[in-house]
Amino acid sequence: MRESAKKFEDLVVWQKAHQFVLAVYRLTQPFPKSEIYGWWFIPRPF
Repeated sequence: MRESAKKFEDLVVWQKAHQFVLAVYRLTQPFPKSEIYGWWFIPRPF
């Protein structure tokens, strides 16, 4: 049986998500600053 997590960093799902986020940061680092926030601020039609 697996030992219970003592903190959130012990969770496998958190470790995998953290690795994914770091990979995305590495991949997007060379992007121009104007491109980084472009997708986050696209207005949605209501």
